[in-house]
Amino acid sequence: MGVTDKAGVALMLPPVQQDQRLVPLALEMPTTLGGSAYISATFAPNQANGCGASYDAVVYWPKSCDEVTQQSYAALKLLGRLKKDLVMLDGGANIKVFLLPAGAAGCISIKREILL
Repeated sequence: MGVTDKAGVALMLPPVQQDQRLVPLALEMPTTLGGSAYISATFAPNQANGCGASYDAVVYWPKSCDEVTQQSYAALKLLGRLKKDLVMLDGGANIKVFLLPAGAAGCISIKREILL
C-alpha cells in the first residue's frame, strides 16, 4: 500500500504470472467536496485488444441525487431506477453512473467505466 499527499493506493498483485491474471487496484483520492473518493480499478492483460481495464469511482455528495444529476451529470441520459433506490444514468456503451440516496440529504455516486 502506498500513500502520497494526493492518494492512498493498494495494489493487489497475484503471486505468480501477473501478466496472465487480473490485477486489482484500490485508491483513496481527495475530492473537491472535502472528503475522499474510493476508486477500484481492475486490469486484465492479454485480452483481444491488448489490455482491458475497468474502474468504479464511489463518491459521497452532501446534496440530493437530483442535485448531483443536474450539477455534475447533466450530460448523461436518465435511464430510470435499477430496482427501488438506485437511479441509473447512461454515458454511452462504456459509462454508467448509479446514484443512491444516502441519509437525509446525501447521495452516493458510483461511476462505472470500461476502458478500451
